Amino acid sequence: FKEKMEENGYDPKRSKVSPDKLAEFIRASITGDLEEVPGIGPATAKKLRSGVGSNKVSNTYQLIGKFLALKGEDEDGQIVQTIEHCDRFWYWLKEMHVSSYRSGIVMAIAEKVTTWIPGIYDEEQYEE
Repeated sequence: FKEKMEENGYDPKRSKVSPDKLAEFIRASITGDLEEVPGIGPATAKKLRSGVGSNKVSNTYQLIGKFLALKGEDEDGQIVQTIEHCDRFWYWLKEMHVSSYRSGIVMAIAEKVTTWIPGIYDEEQYEE
């Protein structure tokens, strides 16, 4: 049952990142160190660095770039909205063998980027 739930993509309710850690990350300057992102520790950073080609992510700037690159078009040529965009990032992290804190990493990057690009992440789309 637990495995099934994890297959559903990003859900902000599944983030294990504390509100304090998230707020601290959003307020802080980016240093480039992947481990500054809540939910990324040494093992996850190593997995991201071991990617090949455009999947190789060595720093926070590239991780944010990957998040932005996934805000592409859907099958109808429309720019994807928050839910599909965050799912794309969540599944990319899964593809990179990131098994823990995926939702927390998505939330941290999405919340950080929305301070620079208002509207790119709308958490209200997840309310039931």
